[in-house]
Amino acid sequence: MSAPPTHADYQLSQLDQLEAESIHIFREVAAEFEKPVLMFSGGKDSIVMLRLAEKAFYPAKLPFPLLQVDTGLDFPEVLDTRDSWVSRLGARLVVASVEEAIANGVVVDDGKTSRNRMQTGTLLEAIESNGFTAAFGGGRRDEEKARAKERVYSHRDDFGQWDPKNQRPELWALYNGRLHSGEHMRIFPLSNWTELDIWHYIGHEGIEIPSIYFAHQREVISRDGMLLSVGEEIQPRGSEQVETRTVRFRTVGDRTLTGCVESTADTIDAIIDEIAIARVTERGATRGDDRFSEAAMEDRKKEGYF
Repeated sequence: MSAPPTHADYQLSQLDQLEAESIHIFREVAAEFEKPVLMFSGGKDSIVMLRLAEKAFYPAKLPFPLLQVDTGLDFPEVLDTRDSWVSRLGARLVVASVEEAIANGVVVDDGKTSRNRMQTGTLLEAIESNGFTAAFGGGRRDEEKARAKERVYSHRDDFGQWDPKNQRPELWALYNGRLHSGEHMRIFPLSNWTELDIWHYIGHEGIEIPSIYFAHQREVISRDGMLLSVGEEIQPRGSEQVETRTVRFRTVGDRTLTGCVESTADTIDAIIDEIAIARVTERGATRGDDRFSEAAMEDRKKEGYF
């Protein structure tokens, strides 16, 4: 008969390890940087990031505000969830409006550039005018090739630009947050998470997310290989037909550029099963602005995008 174990098994699960790493990053940034801010869109990744920040500083309130770059074209369900989180946490929300940035001459509306791309100039102006020295973002390395190149601490120069060839080493999870005047850092606590990890964590924590992530019936049109939700900005052209399909959104953003996918997954467990066999990332499958070219995301990130 084998002897009973002499000590408890303290090995952490994968989710526990990811959570611990992210919480460590939040606490490091709060201690190191004078004026951090958390970029919050109301999408699943930024919600998980906010939940981790809540845990990192509980029972105290968040030691930094939230920042949303508002295109004016967000899904109502996403804005409702955003407001619910802000209200529950008693957080301060700073809204940087693309519409106001156009009116103030910060960005130029040439009639061709999407509101989503105009977020870059709007974000950089908000960071500069508020004096933010570090901005938490919900980017993950599995989302897109450019994001796979990014460090947890992503240095931005005094123009807000990112140089993928000039990044700082992060050996043994040691982060270099040194900045010169005018520079700032983007911080990515979810770098090592995958889409599947995000959904497992949402289920484990019982996290509130926008309803459009779950399967529902919606009027859509098929355009450029994507299903776009019919609305004021999206109307059929030429031979396009409006159809009612059962769909859900894998990612949320500018509703003129964000497609949905046909799906019957109306629970978190069903979504996890669906994603487990998916071979295309959520951005590659449903974000029109990432299909512009092979290097679309990298080009935008060099300019100062999320």
